[in-house]
Amino acid sequence: MVFHHIPPQPQHAQAAPRVGILLVNLGTPDDTGYRAVRRYLSEFLSDRRVIEGPPALWQPILQGVVLTTRPRRSGKAYARIWNTHKDESPLRTYTRHQAEALSERFAAQNVPVAWGMRYGTPTIAEAVHELLEKGCDRILCMPLYPQYSATTTATANDQLFRALMRLRNQPAIRTLPSFPDHPAFIKAIADSVRLAEAEADIPFQMVVASFHGLPEEYVRKGDSYRAECERTVVALRKALGRDETTLPMTFQSRFGPTKWLEPYTAPFIAGLPEKGITSIAVVTPCFMADCLETLDEIGNEVSEEFIQAGGQEFTQVPCLNDTPASIDLLEALAHQELAGWL
Repeated sequence: MVFHHIPPQPQHAQAAPRVGILLVNLGTPDDTGYRAVRRYLSEFLSDRRVIEGPPALWQPILQGVVLTTRPRRSGKAYARIWNTHKDESPLRTYTRHQAEALSERFAAQNVPVAWGMRYGTPTIAEAVHELLEKGCDRILCMPLYPQYSATTTATANDQLFRALMRLRNQPAIRTLPSFPDHPAFIKAIADSVRLAEAEADIPFQMVVASFHGLPEEYVRKGDSYRAECERTVVALRKALGRDETTLPMTFQSRFGPTKWLEPYTAPFIAGLPEKGITSIAVVTPCFMADCLETLDEIGNEVSEEFIQAGGQEFTQVPCLNDTPASIDLLEALAHQELAGWL
């Protein structure tokens, strides 16, 4: 019997696997000036997931009339809600705080947390690079959108994979599914409504759940967003002991002439006083952090219209932001998706 000698294989040092977490939110201009807002809106409104029309038709309109007029109007709105202490938008402040707080929760497990924005800065690519620099070869990407839409969750994941396409050595990736009726999410939202009512002068006759709008055409083509918003509202009604009449669902932030999901938040709320409903709260369960659409559109514009129409008490329920309940939720979601990696 002949035995063949097999030389030993060279041993290569290999670092132990390390998991990282990436939080992703929509984005924000770097400041309230015309150029910064124009740059941000151009990137946002050029996304084919957001505006599905042919670029050959849309881009001349966008780069022409839209980006000539809208940046000044949006800049004034951002200025009304700007975090002047940090010189940044509240969305950037809260997203950073969420990442920092979540990082503390995972410190004992040696899991770093980075954050990036789909539009604007810091970019998703920069956040991925930060995690790679820390030795992460497995990344959980967590788009901070409770309800799925191609215009939010999908485009965040798209941008992540665009960043990965430029890497020679790619990390393994998991992406967080939507969580429209996750028990921890519903409990956190319901508790925030209860706290707001406890601090109000009189009980809420109605709690309006306002979600960011979406063109109806997108839903007809298969986007599950409206169905997931309904899941959130059904669970929230059950948690708060309310029904369709005392906790209705509406949609805000229309853009352009096409028909969007209805009922529209602003006219719906403005019409409540004539029906004898003068004390309301508005909760925005599609946003994990307060931003222009919550603080200005709801907190300033819609509330003013309600009071002018005869309303007496208007309460804007804050988003979960960087509260302990928010971080509890993010931690629970992360642990759920990291099973087998940690």
